[in-house]
Amino acid sequence: MLTVAYVFAGLAALVHVYIFWLEALAFDTAGRKAFGVSAQDAAIMKPWAFNQGFYNLFLAIGTVTGLALAGTNRDAAIALISLATGSMLAAALVLIGSDPGKARGALVQGLFPALGLVSLVIWALS
Repeated sequence: MLTVAYVFAGLAALVHVYIFWLEALAFDTAGRKAFGVSAQDAAIMKPWAFNQGFYNLFLAIGTVTGLALAGTNRDAAIALISLATGSMLAAALVLIGSDPGKARGALVQGLFPALGLVSLVIWALS
């Protein structure tokens, strides 16, 4: 079950790298379209989106660092993966809690982290 948790954590990291790209690097084009933002609003939101994109990248980096430590320091790996994916899931819950219309985005952002955390709990309890 630990391997399953690692796979879901890796997928969560990939999704968050993609979100980084949408928010920080491609906000004027693909990001604007993905988030349903008008060109006029995008000009105002761009600095916020840039910052938010890096937040998502840092969560992905934390997860990948945890995965990289899995073979040499399992306790540190699990701690980093739990912190990063837990933050991803918490952000998804905040998103849907603040705007139920963003349920699809919250699902994309939170599904893999949730599955990874559930897998870690099952592994820890077995």
